[in-house]
Amino acid sequence: MSIIRDIALADHGEQKIKWVEAHCPLLCGIRSDFEKTQPFKGLKVTLSVHLEAKTAFLCRVLAAGGADMYITGSNPLSTQDDIAAALVKGGLNVFAWHGATEDEYNEHLREAVKIGPNVIIDDGGDVVNLIHNEYPELIANVIGGCEETTTGIIRLIAMDKAGKLKFPMALVNDADCKHLFDNRYGTGQSVWDGINRTTNLIVAGKDVVVAGYGWCGKGVAMRAKGLGASVIVTEVDPIKAMEAVMDGFKVMPMVEAAKTGDFFVTVTGCADVITEDSFLNMKNGAIMCNAGHFDVEVAVAKLKKLAKETWVARDKIDGYLLPNGKRVYVIADGRLVNLAAGDGHPAEIMDMSFAIQALSAEYLVKNQGKLGKNIINVPKEVDQDVAKRQLVNWGIKIDTLSPEQVAYLNQV
Repeated sequence: MSIIRDIALADHGEQKIKWVEAHCPLLCGIRSDFEKTQPFKGLKVTLSVHLEAKTAFLCRVLAAGGADMYITGSNPLSTQDDIAAALVKGGLNVFAWHGATEDEYNEHLREAVKIGPNVIIDDGGDVVNLIHNEYPELIANVIGGCEETTTGIIRLIAMDKAGKLKFPMALVNDADCKHLFDNRYGTGQSVWDGINRTTNLIVAGKDVVVAGYGWCGKGVAMRAKGLGASVIVTEVDPIKAMEAVMDGFKVMPMVEAAKTGDFFVTVTGCADVITEDSFLNMKNGAIMCNAGHFDVEVAVAKLKKLAKETWVARDKIDGYLLPNGKRVYVIADGRLVNLAAGDGHPAEIMDMSFAIQALSAEYLVKNQGKLGKNIINVPKEVDQDVAKRQLVNWGIKIDTLSPEQVAYLNQV
């Protein structure tokens, strides 16, 4: 019961998953716990996350806890066919392939949803929206779910405010052990991994424009600075703009930043961040990419209409000739540059993020029927558990409060 490209790719995918496993001690420890406790025994888990090696290992950890896994991707270009094949060969259900059309991608989502999941692991909100809009009869089966990314949380908050969310969703992205590390250090490194391997151009001495100064934007800007670039930040939030200034970056509107940028990275979760006015202001040879979840931040469709000519400039890079005679470039058609043009976040980073996912899913099952039908925060004890496990893995010890200190801090 799977839809994949080629099962013959399984051995290569297995090699990649084994490499990840060797660098994910948190998930290995949680797998050992789950094998004993079987928290998901008899439950169907639908997972829609970027389908690469780290995600595959999370799927196996959940399966070790008794879950019947139904797996699909969360982006047509981030699915790796060899990983999908390895999961299927290992007995899990997968509906995904690299380069799926919009219709194929949506059909893969439907296949993973119509089985009637009890637990949802979502990345961007596609599964949650699909089950609410097309399969409302299956909502009663759902114990709850976990959302991995900022974009998905934005969609969940909108649903919750409108009174449309019908089961509890844990905001995994807001957990400290997720956004403080995954969003900042993971995105910061993996975005530049993707840009560097795809362009083979130097960053030092260039002007880098980072759109959005949330945790992901902070990481991208930090790493650009470390690579020797001059960094410009664009923002709509005055407080985040102040942070960027005090962190040593220039801040200006995108239409102005467009005049000097060599590389542009959008990390906002919003649409039309770079559009016609900015395209026409760019200097010859400017390169754009997106590190937000959906391919709407760089307005590629508008760029295609504006351009007099388009061509494949290099693998995963498209060139556009503008009416003013300048040439600009877009990496991976404006999709997630760190996954569509790279391997995603480092394994050690995703070990923390997926540890939060696994333990949050366990929390939802243990507290079935007690959490209401709205968004919930990851419990502090889950965050603390992951942090304590990681410090043990790193061989680091910290102080603990004495009873007297606890009493002092809690005095009224």
